[in-house]
Amino acid sequence: MRTRLPRTHARSSALAAGAAALATAVVLALPQPAGAADTSPIGFGAGTTGGGSSTAVTVTTLAAFKTAVTGDSAKVVKVNGLISLSGQVDVGSNTTVLGVGSASGFTGGGLRLKKVTNVVIRNLNISKPVAPADGITVQASTKVWVDHNSFSSDRDHDKDYYDGLLDITHGSDYVTVSWNTFKDHYKGSLVGHSDSNASEDTGHLRVTYHHNWFDNVNSRIPSLRFGTGHFYDNYVVGADTAVHSRMGAQMFVQNNVFRSTAVAVTTSRDSDVDGYANLSGNDLGGAATEISQTGTFTSPPYSYTAKPASTVVASVTSGAGAGKI
Repeated sequence: MRTRLPRTHARSSALAAGAAALATAVVLALPQPAGAADTSPIGFGAGTTGGGSSTAVTVTTLAAFKTAVTGDSAKVVKVNGLISLSGQVDVGSNTTVLGVGSASGFTGGGLRLKKVTNVVIRNLNISKPVAPADGITVQASTKVWVDHNSFSSDRDHDKDYYDGLLDITHGSDYVTVSWNTFKDHYKGSLVGHSDSNASEDTGHLRVTYHHNWFDNVNSRIPSLRFGTGHFYDNYVVGADTAVHSRMGAQMFVQNNVFRSTAVAVTTSRDSDVDGYANLSGNDLGGAATEISQTGTFTSPPYSYTAKPASTVVASVTSGAGAGKI
């Protein structure tokens, strides 16, 4: 004789199973803070180690910071607190600069990486770099990782009062820019500073941007001359012109989200020679595109996982910026 479970028991079991399934679904739907777990860069900057496992030195003053980042020996320098400066501080090769907590960094100026290699900049607040200083300048340098920083200024002044938040120039190469926020600025990130610099830049300026949040940044998200750029899983809000490929540059623009943006991607502005851009899987949010040449760059020479555009807003807004590692 078959024994039937009481209806109340069956209903309870069904409810429990449904609750368990719902809980699993909720967990799976939550944005995964993958950037917080990154211990090494993905993209063109792969292999950058900075100071590696060197014993960290913690600094609280500008003078101590300048001393700590000088030279090419392996070193890890932790910045504790917000340091005011004017102009830029030069950072030596084989260096990691790491902010302590969520509110450490620099205001009024920035950092310069000039003719160096193997530098990591993470977890800093870098604000209001008064021209001619950039928040970070990467110049004639290779193997750089800029990760989980918060860059900002304001748009109360004219567009030239502050300079760039992150500029990569003079044939720099193998750079990854990941999980940063860029806010309230006119000129975001310039890669290649001049139409006349082909002899130095051609064959270089290979840069990956992923999981960055550009919020109320007018343009240069990024602006790339001559080089090769991979721009994936980024969130852009409030731009006039976002991705700008020019002077023969090759851009692969993949699985990004654009909101309140006039032109998401252009290849035909401001320079005598157009750039190239391939688009895949983006959510343009009504933004226009101006693609005069599609180019050939569709398969970056490194391993990575581009998440669907539908996941980008949640993951980037929860995981990008200082204080998230």
